[in-house]
Amino acid sequence: MKALAGFLSLLLHLLLLSAAESRRLHLHLGSSAYLTTEEHWFNQTLDHFSPIDHRQFKQRFYEFLDYYQDGGPIFLKICGESACNGIVDDYISVLANKFGAALVSLEHRYYGKSSPFKYLTTENLRFLSSKQALFDLAVFRQYYQLSTILFVLQEYLNAKYNLSKVENSWFVFGVSYSGALSAWFRLKFPHLTCGSLASSAVVRAIYNFTEFDKQIGESAGAECKAALQEVTKLVDEQLQSNGSSVKKLFGAVLLKDDGDFLYLLADAAVIAYGNPDVLCSPLVDAKKNGKDLVETYASYVKDYYLGQFGASVLTYDQQHLKNTTPGVEESANRLWWFQVCTEVAYFQVAPQNDSIRSSKIDTRYHLDLCKNVFGEGIYPDVDMTNIYYGGTKIAGSRIIFTNGSQDPWRHASKQTSSPDLPSYLIKCHNCGHGTDLRGCPQSPLNIEGNAENCTSPEAVQKVRQQIIEHIDLWLSECQSTGPDDDEPDLFMAAGRMISSA
Repeated sequence: MKALAGFLSLLLHLLLLSAAESRRLHLHLGSSAYLTTEEHWFNQTLDHFSPIDHRQFKQRFYEFLDYYQDGGPIFLKICGESACNGIVDDYISVLANKFGAALVSLEHRYYGKSSPFKYLTTENLRFLSSKQALFDLAVFRQYYQLSTILFVLQEYLNAKYNLSKVENSWFVFGVSYSGALSAWFRLKFPHLTCGSLASSAVVRAIYNFTEFDKQIGESAGAECKAALQEVTKLVDEQLQSNGSSVKKLFGAVLLKDDGDFLYLLADAAVIAYGNPDVLCSPLVDAKKNGKDLVETYASYVKDYYLGQFGASVLTYDQQHLKNTTPGVEESANRLWWFQVCTEVAYFQVAPQNDSIRSSKIDTRYHLDLCKNVFGEGIYPDVDMTNIYYGGTKIAGSRIIFTNGSQDPWRHASKQTSSPDLPSYLIKCHNCGHGTDLRGCPQSPLNIEGNAENCTSPEAVQKVRQQIIEHIDLWLSECQSTGPDDDEPDLFMAAGRMISSA
């Protein structure tokens, strides 16, 4: 037993060195934003709730094992509502290094290359839901833990030497929608994970999300808010007199529906919560100096929001959203709107008073979009979603909730704290969405979640220290018991390394 364990330890060491060298070469070639982009695949069940439908589809995942140490945990990083092109090098990589963890990440069903269907018709989208996605994660967790070429050997040794069954401890992570999935996974499958980090987790489905617009005003500040409101008023007026001209000014002539155009302008202002100075400084300056506010805002939208930030006008075009054969990257727009229109809503409607966004962005606009894009009878049943998961009254345990003070999405998250469900608010001028894992601003990527550009790095570090303490405690509480010498979890790690070679 000792000799075999020693051999496997040496084998694992050599494999880890090989993987690390391969990773260094990969990073040298220019993908430093990712720890890995090497794709792996496994067969996933299409419908977890049908006893007779046994169809499967290929689901993409990634693994990064450079930080893994004997007996270490497995960190599952949940991908959300976009293509998952690798494991991004954010603060989770720092945590994995600290805890000697393997990092794995599963692409969300339908998104990216993990689509069960070629055509994304409404009928074919019926298996796209958070509930199905949670079972995907559970099935993947079991698959990854057990599918090793040395698993059979481990089982043999367990039986021969009367060893207790050894599994790695798991911990799940997510941001925004995937943050909600992280919390919900711990809620629904507490036996499969020691805990979860739910960063900016939107766990409360909301029909009319008026708090969203209100927070944008608070985050922007009084002067910037007034300037944005004036821009909205002027644009509303210009749409009535010369709509094509004002759309051309913003580089959005293809948006024939005025509501779609106004939604683009409202979303462009949302970036204020994570990077307020980029938006507000030129607007406030223009207002003080009598410059054209609409032209100033149009320059910001074209140069920053559509340019540097990388947003696309097509995202807001309902005709584009109706396309059932979009490309891998473009499909996310239609897919997320389907989830919005069937499960969670988050309708970012204009409040009755003191709104920044146009009053034309109301409940009717959203419901008409759902009907136009997906057909009759498609609308979000937010009550059932909140009954199923609990909303902000989620009754789970060992879930860490984190939010940025300037993030409007925090009003869909759990902001009250308890011993089993600690919640932390990171307070600073530009602490926005996922600040604990991404740093400031949220885009472009800050390698390892570097927080030096946050106006209060100390506030970020304080919450990160709390996260570390909770992970450390919860991992120790649920650590599997096993023999004292170099035993079976070596087989799991070595097997995974061999299978990925």
